[in-house]
Amino acid sequence: MTLSPLSHPVNADAVIPGSKSFTNRALIMAAMADGRSELRGILRSDDSYWCMESLKTLGVSCQVQDDTVYIDGCSGAWPVHEGELYIGAAGTSARFLPGALAAAHQGKWTVRGSARLSQRPLRPLLDALGQLGADIQFLEQPGQLPIQVHGKGLSRGRTQISGKVSSQFLSGLLLAAPYADGPVEIMLTDEIVQHAYVWITIDLMRSFGATVEVDEDFRCFRVWPGHYRGQSLPLEADASTACYFFALAAITGGRVRVTNLSRCTRQPDARFPEVLAQMGCRVEEGDTYIEVQGPAILKGGMEIDMKEMSDQALTLAAVSVFADAPVTVRGVAHIRHHESNRIQAVCESLGRLGIQAQEREDGFTIVPGPIHAAALDSYDDHRVAMSWSLIGTRVPGIRILDPGCVSKTCPTYFELLESLGVGVQYHKET
Repeated sequence: MTLSPLSHPVNADAVIPGSKSFTNRALIMAAMADGRSELRGILRSDDSYWCMESLKTLGVSCQVQDDTVYIDGCSGAWPVHEGELYIGAAGTSARFLPGALAAAHQGKWTVRGSARLSQRPLRPLLDALGQLGADIQFLEQPGQLPIQVHGKGLSRGRTQISGKVSSQFLSGLLLAAPYADGPVEIMLTDEIVQHAYVWITIDLMRSFGATVEVDEDFRCFRVWPGHYRGQSLPLEADASTACYFFALAAITGGRVRVTNLSRCTRQPDARFPEVLAQMGCRVEEGDTYIEVQGPAILKGGMEIDMKEMSDQALTLAAVSVFADAPVTVRGVAHIRHHESNRIQAVCESLGRLGIQAQEREDGFTIVPGPIHAAALDSYDDHRVAMSWSLIGTRVPGIRILDPGCVSKTCPTYFELLESLGVGVQYHKET
C-alpha cells in the first residue's frame, strides 16, 4: 500500500479495539473453567482467531457475537483427546497452551505454528513444566515448535523458570498451575523483561477464582490448586494499538484522545505517552481516556529504556526520525526474537529511508535527517507495518509491503488511519 500524508494535523477522538493480552489469556482460562464465561470486548484478530480455533479443535464451545464470546468451560478436561492444533503466528498461544494441555489427565496433541513462530524459543517454559511432570516432546528442532503434549497432569512442588527472554513463559506456567495436584511454587531464576504482563495474568487468574501469591521481590510465586470458575468479564482496549495513534498526534503536531483506555490499566504500553511527554508532547489523562497533543518540534537528544514496553520500541523509532536530535532506545535485546528481528528491521528499514540507524546490543540509536520515499518490508510483522505507516503520514511516497500482517492484532488498523484523514491506497501484487 501507499500512504498519503495528512494535509493538516490530526484532531480526533478514537475508540481502540480490545486487548490481545487480555483476550488470549481470558479465552484459555475460560476454556479451562467450570461453567460458562461471557467475555466482552474481545479483540477480533488473527491471534485470537487461532486461539479460538484451537479451543474448538479441543472440543470447547466458543460462540462469538460481535465483540463478545461465550465459552462453555471443560473443567480442565479437554473433550477431544487427540488431535493437531495449528496456532498460526500467535506467540501467546504457543506459550499458554502447552501447560493447559499438559495439566489435563488424558490426551495427546500436536501443536504447530507458522514458520516464524516455529523459530521462536519455547525451552524455558517446557523445561519448567517438565519439573512439574509434564510430558512434552519436541518433534523437530529442540526448543521449538512443533511439539507433542501428553496430558498426564501436573504434580505439586517447586519449579524454576527464566524471564529474561519473554514474560509469557512465566505467564504460561502460572496459567496452568491451579490444575496441578497440589500447591505449586515458581521461582524466577533471573530478571523478567516485562513485569506488567505477568500482573495481567495474575489479575485475570484471580478474576477466574484462582489463588496466587507473589513475594515482594517478584521472584517467588505460589499457586494453590483449584479450578477456574466461569465469569462475565469486560476486557480492556489494547494499549499497544492505542500507542500508534498517540504517536500520530506527536509527529503531526495534532491531538488524539483515546476514549476507552485509562491510565489505571496494568498494560505497560499505556505509559508510552510519558515517553512522548519527554519529547515535548502534552499528555492529559482521565478515568476513561488518555489524550496526547503533539508539539511544534519533537525533542530528541535522549536515551530511553523501553524494556517494560518493548512493543513500542519500533513506534518510538518511527517518532524519532522527526525529532530534533538523536534518540537511543535500550533495554530491548529480547525483541530480536519476536515476530521478526525487530532491531535489525529498524536499522534496515530506516536505512532505506536515508535515516542513520545504529544497531546496539540491546537496542538502537536513530539519527534524524532528510527522509526520502521508499518501499518498506513489513517482515510479516504487524508492529513493523504499523510503525512504518506512521512515517507515511508525514512523508510522501512511503509504501508498505504486505500490510495485511496487521491482522495479527488489529485488522482494522488502516481503516482507523483512513478515518483520521490519512490516505491509504492499496495495490495488487505483481
